[in-house]
Amino acid sequence: MVDAPKDLRRDGRVTLMPSFRALPPSLRPNVRPKVADPHAASIHVPVARAMVDCGIYCDGTRLPGKYTHAAALNKVHDHEEAGKEAFVWIGLHEPDEHQMQAVADVFSLHELAVEDAVCAHQRPKLERYDKTLFLVLKTVNYVEHESIANAREVVETGEIMIFVGADFVVTVRHGEFSGLAGVRQRMDASPALMALGPYAIMHAIADHVVDGYLDITDLVESDIDAIEENVFSPTQPTNIDHIYLLKREIVELRRSVSPLTLALQRLGSDHDDLISVEVRRYLRDVLDHNIQASDRIASYDEMLSSLVQAAAGKVAMQQNIDMRKISAYVAIAAVPTAMAGIYGMNFDNMPELHWTYGYPAVLLVMLIICSLLFRAFRRNHWL
Repeated sequence: MVDAPKDLRRDGRVTLMPSFRALPPSLRPNVRPKVADPHAASIHVPVARAMVDCGIYCDGTRLPGKYTHAAALNKVHDHEEAGKEAFVWIGLHEPDEHQMQAVADVFSLHELAVEDAVCAHQRPKLERYDKTLFLVLKTVNYVEHESIANAREVVETGEIMIFVGADFVVTVRHGEFSGLAGVRQRMDASPALMALGPYAIMHAIADHVVDGYLDITDLVESDIDAIEENVFSPTQPTNIDHIYLLKREIVELRRSVSPLTLALQRLGSDHDDLISVEVRRYLRDVLDHNIQASDRIASYDEMLSSLVQAAAGKVAMQQNIDMRKISAYVAIAAVPTAMAGIYGMNFDNMPELHWTYGYPAVLLVMLIICSLLFRAFRRNHWL
């Protein structure tokens, strides 16, 4: 008999299990030990999985064909050696560290900017690394809702990072509501703008994002108007939580829009060795729109702060009115309660005991007193 394995000896009972060693070699199962792949840790998702589009532009016109990021840059260099103006525009969506590093190695992007592009959650800013500019933009999206009372979120945010060099543009997008397909289509249809070079694309993207700010402020204004109407309506109850929700969203908007003003100012005034005069003119127009959106958001923030105070006063006043109503009802109810308590003492000299109309007269007196109290409270707006 084959000895049972030790781990099967429990409570003094032994369960007999067959051992494969007892089988002849021809009947033994062919079980091979698993060997760890030494290269498993080096397997990464290719850059193409994160690449949305890759286009080569020569003299303002997009060239046909599909390219990898490395092949595209080599093609650009070939055109530049032939005396033509060419650059490549690559769009990435939420690349991981390996994918971003592979692109950075080809375009010589600085490691600090690469880290920001992967980690996201950056404030709007502009940084320069040698001959490359790195611009961070916050995108915003308005979440549709029937009313602010049913909304959990009003504004969603994302990010777009733009690397711009002499012959390349690399855009890194985070979020689902900040697509650049429309921007690329408009630029592809405008060879004159594309002929201005890679920084014209930076302008087009910034203009697209800032125009979105203005659209969002128009939509948020309608929510603020609804809140204002509710706060100053004497018949509608006010929930101060709705105001705080909207104020939180306005704070998120302010953090997305206001810091971009400084970055756009630097784009319009500095880096004249990289950005042409024509592109800087367009960038100044984007700056004006961003300042306009920032001013709107600041005014909304102040308005909501005032609405919070007004709503708090309205709630306190409503609570005071409710307490007065309760006191008035208690006072009115105290009259029949007191008279019922007196008659409940069973005195001998009670009007209704010896007088036919005594009981109706007592009821009439109680009714008159309660009516007088009710009118007095209504006159003082307690009821």
